[in-house]
Amino acid sequence: MLLEMDRTRIFRSIELPDALKAKVAEAMEVLRNVSQQQASNPTVPMSLNENLVSLSVGAEFRGSQEQQSQPQEIPVQSWYPPSVIGSPNSSRPSTPSSSSSTSLNVQRPSEQTQSPSHVSPAEAAGIIVLLKDKSVDELRKLLSDKDAYNQFLLSLDQVKTQNNLRNELRHETLQLARENLEKEPRILELRNQCRIIRTTELAATQEKLDELDRQKEETLRFCSPLNLLRKLQDAMNEADKESEALHQKLLEREIDLGGFVHKYRKLRTTFHRRSLTHLAAKTSSYG
Repeated sequence: MLLEMDRTRIFRSIELPDALKAKVAEAMEVLRNVSQQQASNPTVPMSLNENLVSLSVGAEFRGSQEQQSQPQEIPVQSWYPPSVIGSPNSSRPSTPSSSSSTSLNVQRPSEQTQSPSHVSPAEAAGIIVLLKDKSVDELRKLLSDKDAYNQFLLSLDQVKTQNNLRNELRHETLQLARENLEKEPRILELRNQCRIIRTTELAATQEKLDELDRQKEETLRFCSPLNLLRKLQDAMNEADKESEALHQKLLEREIDLGGFVHKYRKLRTTFHRRSLTHLAAKTSSYG
């Protein structure tokens, strides 16, 4: 009877599910009947009956513990994407039972075919450090409660850094947009001025530029080396003809000797100077 009381005290001190409590109560009733039969009939071995009942109750108790140790399945209708629920890097609590983990992998093959996460090992290790101290209830709440998940996500240093960078870029972009909008009136004013200049001053200036271009072309044609050599040749021939004509006048006694010498020397000097210049120009151009 003391043994029965000890067993009853032990089983009551353990928190069990309702279904298992009913089985334990049934087993205790069987044990009580066996004890009474043993008291009335000492030939029945007490140790054998106790062992049978203990084995039955222990098997039920161990089965219940294994069922409790297995994590509850997250419903497919969860607001999380399949890559978050079935990812190998997921922060769901693991169990020591290999059969339970195998069953989880078999039940969701489509989730295993998702694209691999792009999180670096260092970032993943930092997130695991934050998750390892959380209880199973807290982890389940992260998977089921969207607000709790967002709060935890915003508390990560990586997310804070990205949010700060995004806010800075947004602020700079807005600042540039405001500056551009402030410059818009000035841009419109400058465009109007350019349009006026293009239609009035630019047209007159363009005409002057075209006229200067024509003058430049004419000057270049007039001062070209070939043209200058030709003109120099003509001037040299003209000086030679004038000197010959003056000599003919002297022979015909149309001019006195003093006037002839002065004019003839001047014409021949001009002729020889032009001839030497023409020869030097031809030599330099051909060289």
